[in-house]
Amino acid sequence: MREIRVDKLVINCCVGESGDKLTRAARVLEQLTGQKPVYSKARYTVRTFGIRRNEKISCHVTIRGELAQEILDRGLKVKEYELLRKNFSETGNFGFGIQEHIDLGIKYDPSTGIYGMDFFVVLKRPGARVALRKMQQSRVGAPHRLTKDDAINWFQTKFEGIVLDAPRL
Repeated sequence: MREIRVDKLVINCCVGESGDKLTRAARVLEQLTGQKPVYSKARYTVRTFGIRRNEKISCHVTIRGELAQEILDRGLKVKEYELLRKNFSETGNFGFGIQEHIDLGIKYDPSTGIYGMDFFVVLKRPGARVALRKMQQSRVGAPHRLTKDDAINWFQTKFEGIVLDAPRL
């Protein structure tokens, strides 16, 4: 009842501009996951970056189930199963980024280009639904909540990963 599992994996690809570059990044995400990505808009105008409010600047896709485990494993293989301690949040989630999507096993296409992306992993224990459901909603007790140390231990046992205190030079 206390085993930890992956609730969802969110892959975000922020291009910083709308147009053809963003649609190519969305095509890369679709090749990777087989799902149609959702576009995200800029919250406010930043003149130095050349973006306007409500302009589509990134795309993301949420993956659950076995496919999430498979893609997470491919992403961690790129990072050589090494993460920093600061990659883990206090609520037991973690994230990391990769520089080039071709490292994930996608064939390089010169017309598409190369895009980096961020992986965000949300972990949960069975019974977490009681805090989210509409009827008879209640809180998850403190012993059942996920902590940073729980997530780190899960990562080290599940993937035989290494957690570093500082980045390697």
